Amino acid sequence: MFKKSLGVLLLLFISANAEELKVLNLNQLSQQESRVILNKATEPAFSGKYYKFDKNGMYLCKQCNAALYKSSSKFESGCGWPSFDDAVKGAIKRVKDADGRRVEIVCAACGGHLGHVFEGEGFTEKNTRYCVNSISLNFEETKVETLKKAYFAGGCFWGVEYHFEKLDGVVNVDSGYMGGEKKNSSYRDVSRGDSGHVEVVEISYDPNKISYESLAKLFFEIHDPTQVNGQGPDIGSQYLSVIFVSNADERKTVNKLKDILRLQGLKIATKIENLKFFYKAEKYHQDYYERKGSQPYCHTYVKRF
Repeated sequence: MFKKSLGVLLLLFISANAEELKVLNLNQLSQQESRVILNKATEPAFSGKYYKFDKNGMYLCKQCNAALYKSSSKFESGCGWPSFDDAVKGAIKRVKDADGRRVEIVCAACGGHLGHVFEGEGFTEKNTRYCVNSISLNFEETKVETLKKAYFAGGCFWGVEYHFEKLDGVVNVDSGYMGGEKKNSSYRDVSRGDSGHVEVVEISYDPNKISYESLAKLFFEIHDPTQVNGQGPDIGSQYLSVIFVSNADERKTVNKLKDILRLQGLKIATKIENLKFFYKAEKYHQDYYERKGSQPYCHTYVKRF
C-alpha cells in the first residue's frame, strides 16, 4: 500500500512540473485527466469521445503516447466505454483492483490508469473486453489511402499471420488464398492441393512506419525458405514459399534479400510471382493462434539479416 501511495504521489508531483514532464516525455494532464489517469477515477458511461468512434488508426496512452490498441480490436459492447478485445503486445499491465474483485489495466510504459479488463463475456471470439476510459486515450488516425498491401505465402497461414500481426506499422493481416485459377476458392478446395492456390497472408501496412523490405525480411526469418515441398510438417503445393509482388520495386527488394541469403550458403526455394487475386479465407482461419492463446508449431523466428 505504501509503494502504491508513493507512486501516486510521485505521478502527481510530475504532472505539476512541466519541465520534469518534458524530461520524462510525459504529457501534462488537465485536472480531469489527472483524476482518472493518476487517481484511478472513472469517467461517466456514454460520455467519452471514443465510445462511438470508428476511425482507422491506433489508440495511444494520453500520458505517454505509448501505442495501446489497434482500431481493428475495437468493438461495440454497449457498456458505455470504449471496448477492445486485444491490445498491443506488452502495452498493458494487469493489476488487482483496489476493490479486490476486478482486474485493473494500466499503461505498461507509464503506469497511467486505463480502466478494467473482463473475460468470459462472449462478446467476440477472443472473449476479452478491455473497458477503457476515453479520457485515458489519444488517437492517431491512419489514412486508408496511405496504407499499402503485401502478400506472403510461407506454409500454414496461421503462423505467418501470427508473426506479422506483432509488427508496429502493420494495421491488419488476413489469411487467404492466391495463385490459382479457381475463383472463390474455399479451404476445402485449397487443402486438396490441386487448386493451384497457396495459403497466403494479405498485410495492410503503413509505409510511413514500416517498409516493405522490413516485412520481407521478417518473412524470410519466420519460415524455412529452403524447403521445397511445403513448410515443416505441412507438405503440399498449398504450403510452398511464395512472395507475390505488385511492382518492380518489390521484386527488386525480394531479389536483393534472396541474394544476401544465398551468400550465407542458403539455397532459397522461395518463388517470386506477380500479384493475383486474393481470396480471403473463412472466418475461423483468421487470428487463429490469438484466439487459441497458443503459438505456431511450425513457424519460429530465426534471425537471418
